[in-house]
Amino acid sequence: MVKIITKENVHKFAHAAYLIYRFQELFTRIVEVNNPKLYPCVYATWHAHQCCVHGIEDKNNLNILISRSKDGDIVAHICENWGFRVIRGSAGKRGGTTSMMQMISELKENRCCAIMVDGPNGPPKIVKEGVIKTAKLGGAPIVPVVWYSEDITWLKFKSWDGFRMPFLYCRLLNLYGKPIYINSDNTPEQDEECRLKVQNALLELEKQAPEIYKDLKKKRAWKLLKLK
Repeated sequence: MVKIITKENVHKFAHAAYLIYRFQELFTRIVEVNNPKLYPCVYATWHAHQCCVHGIEDKNNLNILISRSKDGDIVAHICENWGFRVIRGSAGKRGGTTSMMQMISELKENRCCAIMVDGPNGPPKIVKEGVIKTAKLGGAPIVPVVWYSEDITWLKFKSWDGFRMPFLYCRLLNLYGKPIYINSDNTPEQDEECRLKVQNALLELEKQAPEIYKDLKKKRAWKLLKLK
């Protein structure tokens, strides 16, 4: 099979993808609900919902963990050009120690991080332990976040994670859960309880999102937004 994206052309694909996302930005409307806006914190979301980070206003103080794959090169290019801070690596069980230490360092500098907790290769909607270690050693709470829309322009891809992104005009909800704190002296068993707590919180937010979205729709919440 011919590889479309190679080391030689990945930057061209990355720039083209960035231009597409910038164009899409003109039509994307995101309403945030219950964002505690803690500094520092670790935003935890599904790999399929990774684009929800665009709804977080303070991009200059948000570090996004992105894999070292060719696809990751494209995502990193987009995020850096949007003003986010980028850390390359993985938060999985076998993930890079270097990237985790970078995130911990950023948290200690009072900046936030965002981790796709079931990425980069799944299985989907199973939280990996890296987010727990990062929050525990960085002394920061975990803030679960999902996004949701009822618009047909919120596309779902046939990928392992069911990746979601808007196409043209789309009204989106960023829904945040209560902060989850990880004690620094937790035992491995307690860390596992926290991992399940994060996982269950994300699943519960997905269940709550449709009703909250309908309520916002009645209130015409997206009409009140200013263009980003």
